[in-house]
Amino acid sequence: MHFISEELEDYVAQHSQKEPELLEQLFRETHQKVLQPRMLSGHLQGRVLSMLSKIICPKNILEIGTYTGYAALCLAEGLQKEGILDTIEIKEELVSIQQKYFNLSPWKDQIVAHLGDALEIIPTLNKKYDLVFIDADKENYIHYFNMIVPMMNPGGIILSDNVLWSGKVLEELNPKDMSTKVLLEYNQMVNEDPRVETVLLPIRDGLTVSRVL
Repeated sequence: MHFISEELEDYVAQHSQKEPELLEQLFRETHQKVLQPRMLSGHLQGRVLSMLSKIICPKNILEIGTYTGYAALCLAEGLQKEGILDTIEIKEELVSIQQKYFNLSPWKDQIVAHLGDALEIIPTLNKKYDLVFIDADKENYIHYFNMIVPMMNPGGIILSDNVLWSGKVLEELNPKDMSTKVLLEYNQMVNEDPRVETVLLPIRDGLTVSRVL
């Protein structure tokens, strides 16, 4: 679902910072080799993630849902010199393309890729985070958020992707559609949670920015 016209989307992209060449290559290879390439963050959202990370200048970043690594590389652009980005992916078949592009990047020694269930991995990460990007299975968004908030530094930012879910958040709910049901609950929860202040941005498929108080 396009929330603005494709022509206007193109205009916005043309008047935003150019996508780095390495990410252009990753974008093409993902579309050539991986199912559901639409899950990739892409040019505009990638530049938004990069800009936010550069503004925050995080020491530690956590990404839940690596996919092929596009968003991780965007977020890494703002890392402090000694910073670390932990990224978690459950699908083993995506590891080779992730590692290929991580190793080609300037942040190859700063990105730590974890393979497995995020609900099991997150409790083992013994650090405080300045920036978190949630972009994995929607049915666990509430669990991820509640696990992460205590691990955040004050003023830390939690980004949540796909919170408009192709406009399904406005449609009559199908009782069998658990992803939409959870996202509706999640959007209400983060907006009312006293631990954070939140704004939902209509970028691509919806991006929520929550600042930990």
